[in-house]
Amino acid sequence: MPFRLLIPLGLLCALLPLHHGAPGPDGSAPDPAHYSFSLTLIDALDTLLILGNVSEFQRVVEVLQDSVDFDIDVNASVFETNIRVVGGLLSAHLLSKKAGVEVEAGWPCSGPLLRMAEEAARKLLPAFQTPTGMPYGTVNLLHGVNPGETPVTCTAGIGTFIVEFATLSSLTGDPVFEDVARVALMRLWESRSDIGLVGNHIDVLTGKWVAQDAGIGAGVDSYFEYLVKGAILLQDKKLMAMFLEYNKAIRNYTRFDDWYLWVQMYKGTVSMPVFQSLEAYWPGLQSLIGDIDNAMRTFLNYYTVWKQFGGLPEFYNIPQGYTVEKREGYPLRPELIESAMYLYRATGDPTLLELGRDAVESIEKISKVECGFATIKDLRDHKLDNRMESFFLAETVKYLYLLFDPTNFIHNNGSTFDAVITPYGECILGAGGYIFNTEAHPIDPAALHCCQRLKEEQWEVEDLMREFYSLKRSRSKFQKKTVSSGPWEPPARPGTLFSPENHDQARERKPAKQKVPLLSCPSQPFTSKLALLGQVFLDSS
Repeated sequence: MPFRLLIPLGLLCALLPLHHGAPGPDGSAPDPAHYSFSLTLIDALDTLLILGNVSEFQRVVEVLQDSVDFDIDVNASVFETNIRVVGGLLSAHLLSKKAGVEVEAGWPCSGPLLRMAEEAARKLLPAFQTPTGMPYGTVNLLHGVNPGETPVTCTAGIGTFIVEFATLSSLTGDPVFEDVARVALMRLWESRSDIGLVGNHIDVLTGKWVAQDAGIGAGVDSYFEYLVKGAILLQDKKLMAMFLEYNKAIRNYTRFDDWYLWVQMYKGTVSMPVFQSLEAYWPGLQSLIGDIDNAMRTFLNYYTVWKQFGGLPEFYNIPQGYTVEKREGYPLRPELIESAMYLYRATGDPTLLELGRDAVESIEKISKVECGFATIKDLRDHKLDNRMESFFLAETVKYLYLLFDPTNFIHNNGSTFDAVITPYGECILGAGGYIFNTEAHPIDPAALHCCQRLKEEQWEVEDLMREFYSLKRSRSKFQKKTVSSGPWEPPARPGTLFSPENHDQARERKPAKQKVPLLSCPSQPFTSKLALLGQVFLDSS
């Protein structure tokens, strides 16, 4: 088993200097958008536990409690802050007890990491205050949306919130998070073209598409991912139905010989015959809906590109069979390894372990430097860049380890579990079925049923009713009217699909006058961005 790359101690050199205020790897001042809320520490925290490094997990939790402050004058990507910070904190919160952290009374419905996640998410809410309900791409953590902020946001930056925000609403009892995430999902769904496709960038003020290229990759990818994962996490048939409709259109208009191209969203004509490394998540997503045959065929296409270069270039021209100019790099992205992990769990096909072996050997041989693993600047000559992305620790290492570790607690089949007593009754945790957010932070779906909160007076009424029934049973001679003694049920959660009717039932929150930030998409910097109206604009820098 090629674990040489995956030993937890190999990560510590890269992790230790990244506490609050630490200098960058070149000795420069830290980037406040990342370092001031300890992004890499949060992003890599659950990886430490999955790799078995409990003591380091505990230490980092203490560091975060002492250093994290979200009241800072920093423009932050709404998307990145959600998937890395909110998702990372929620996952670490739910795994804290397993990691031996002393949890407070009321966990998992309370705890310091949960409070941090809620605070971070509240900083993002002003971005959703738009006429369409689709969020701006950037928000200032102190002031809200900056005046003059661009209203153009990528599709994934709008539709990648339901996993984290629904989890947060379930744990805190505040429906506002899930509500805004559902509105954003629905507005994208309503904006699809007549042939069932969505574009790449949209104006969140007008709902008009700015970049009309449709595909499964950069700027769109995790929207589709979250329809599937949100459907599984919330047992929501409507979200799954939405994805399946998209899947039909994607197969009809973008799939060619088990590759997926970029097409014009209204006409279906090819605009870019390229494969992007970010698209390599798709076979794993197909496996989640049981489409194994198609998933394996597409995976094998992508694997041939890996074997050609020892990694996946950001852009690969399919007809030419080679990299695209200025997109030859490989920043150690996880997507192909992620798909291998999902497909191996589904099939046991040893070909998938071969990809894992190749990935370990390539990364170790090409990228390993004195204190971490460097981004590959150019796969043609294996030149390195002086940076290591936090998703390498959060995702790439994690998926590699899970591919080769069939007994990891993440793969639990329900044979073991923990029964936890909360203020709201007993709940079961750790039985498996974890849902990974798009940054590979695992969420225990059972936790969403542990904290069904109600208004304080309703709980008081329930306590009085229990006392009454107890008294009634002990004094049966005083029986009068018969009252159902079945289990007391809380009122229904907000509806599956957000509507004005159920919105009135949700807690209304109107942040102070919003101000607005800088479009930051989830993918690579998209200056070579997909075509505008079919025309490709390459980066001239």
